[in-house]
Amino acid sequence: MSDTLTASLAAALQAARKSRGLSVSALADGAGVSRAMIAKIERGDAQPTAVLLARLANALGMTLSELVARAEDGGGRLVRAADQPTWTDPASGYRRRTVSPASGRPLELVQIELPAGARVEFAAAAYPDVHQQVWVLDGHLRLHEGDTVHELDPGDCLQLGPPVARVYVNPTSGTCRYLVALTRR
Repeated sequence: MSDTLTASLAAALQAARKSRGLSVSALADGAGVSRAMIAKIERGDAQPTAVLLARLANALGMTLSELVARAEDGGGRLVRAADQPTWTDPASGYRRRTVSPASGRPLELVQIELPAGARVEFAAAAYPDVHQQVWVLDGHLRLHEGDTVHELDPGDCLQLGPPVARVYVNPTSGTCRYLVALTRR
């Protein structure tokens, strides 16, 4: 694994699975992921993608942000920029920084950097019972929300609707940076 947060994610995934009394097989069935892949992730032999982590988190009854928060250290009210955990999806280069302190629930703030030409797809099941707003900071974001396509530029803020398949696309030659604010419905 390439960084401390990724290794911590492996441990957090295993701890969340065990705390719910789930076997690897039960988690695999719930997430639609092979047992072998879950075992590799938990051992630190495979670096999961954002989409895969979201499916596993959902099967565990949590959001991707909650799973990442469990991998974080600390629990205070302040988290300095240098200490905010960052994770990069090995498949797309999508970079996710958890801005909120781990103790800041129920509100979660996550900053995303989507590289030029990148595309990340999430199934509707990735965000059950989660209210989200997306605020574009830099660049251009094309967000497919089911059959609806939103073209978002800096300063634009979109409140996402009910859970549907979503595709985040950066159709430009520069990085797109946006903030996602999440709360439980």
